Amino acid sequence: MDTNKEVLKIVVVGHVDHGKSTVIGRLLYDTKALPEGAVEKVKRISKETGKPFEYAYLLDAFEEEQRQGITIDTTQIQFHTQKRGYVIIDAPGHREFLKNMISGAASAEAALLIIDANEGIQEQSKRHGYILSLLGIQKVYVIVNKMDLIDYSQSKFNQIKKEMNKFLNNLDVFPLKYIPVSAFNGENITKPSDKMQWHGGEALLEALDLFEKENAPEDKPLRFPIQDVYKFDNRRIIAGRIESGKLKVGDEILISPEGKFTKIKSIEGWKVKEPLKEAAAGESVGITLEDEFFNKRGEIISHKEESPLGSNLLEVNVFWLGKNPLVKNKKYKIKLVTQEVEGEIYSISKVIDATTLKTIENVEKVNMNDVAEVTLKLKEKVVFDNFHSNQNTGRFVIVDGYDVCGGGIISRSKTKEKYSISILKWFKSKGYTS
Repeated sequence: MDTNKEVLKIVVVGHVDHGKSTVIGRLLYDTKALPEGAVEKVKRISKETGKPFEYAYLLDAFEEEQRQGITIDTTQIQFHTQKRGYVIIDAPGHREFLKNMISGAASAEAALLIIDANEGIQEQSKRHGYILSLLGIQKVYVIVNKMDLIDYSQSKFNQIKKEMNKFLNNLDVFPLKYIPVSAFNGENITKPSDKMQWHGGEALLEALDLFEKENAPEDKPLRFPIQDVYKFDNRRIIAGRIESGKLKVGDEILISPEGKFTKIKSIEGWKVKEPLKEAAAGESVGITLEDEFFNKRGEIISHKEESPLGSNLLEVNVFWLGKNPLVKNKKYKIKLVTQEVEGEIYSISKVIDATTLKTIENVEKVNMNDVAEVTLKLKEKVVFDNFHSNQNTGRFVIVDGYDVCGGGIISRSKTKEKYSISILKWFKSKGYTS
């Protein structure tokens, strides 16, 4: 992939057997983006197993997965168009592989939701739509696959579009496009199909280039979580990784949550002959400050005019993966970038059953693979951002004992309030202060 081009990460989700891997495999095959020998390898395995050649097998990372005929782990494959590069994340569709799907989707900027035109909308179609909402992915195309099985019917396509829109819109997911395709036959994948002239829109490949990419991390406000503080000679060097934004010598900064102001005296790089003058997102650096403060791991450095949010009472959406249920009044560890703080579930507003997507209220626990809206009460104030403005400081994990058992995000509010109501907000209206 050309490293000079911008790169967009897209996760592909959908009900098992609806053809998501076939869609990607055909796309890669038609654009000649497959690694050398991939097609021959799949043909050999297909012959060994007595199965016909499938484009879906091109994505499976291991021969054992190809013999099983299902995608188990999250597979990432790169290709590019003239406009930019792509990382396609093929996320598993089976219910028991939802954990892998979550880890794969978490870094995606856009999504393709695959639906079988013949089978229509299934429970996993809805579940994956809900998870895209949970992860805050708003750039979504719905790909209606296997159009050949319904004779490329425009009326059936429109019916699926109407039903899926009704469901997704209730989740605040508004698909930018609905694209009819027949991946196995290559219809409407890389060029418009003569069999679906009624569609009138772009083929999938062209439509991908219409996704608008988010601002690069370095163009966002400065977020420099403190990893550790080291003492060399008479210097106290604050070390960490810049999650977003830029910093340079002389910048006036704010250290949250304590609210201390100072300026950057120097920037120390690793294995460099001279001190750096500036640094940007993705770089691990050390800095010294003009004023001596007691700094510690977990504090976040920003520019004073673009400061993060902070609170110790949070309303969040959580996807729970632990074998033991998530329950009220039990102590958990919350990790958000370099911050680690003890917290507990103060209340559970509602739970979305992972199997049926049924909403259950007035519950005392959250079971494995369920999604819940809960209120977290933390022992200390944490620093964070709205997920839509900064994913790295807007996502957290929950640790039960020694295991990471759940995660959640901070999402944009649907209201006119500055901070989120449905995911995470200041509870000023309830008498709490930040």
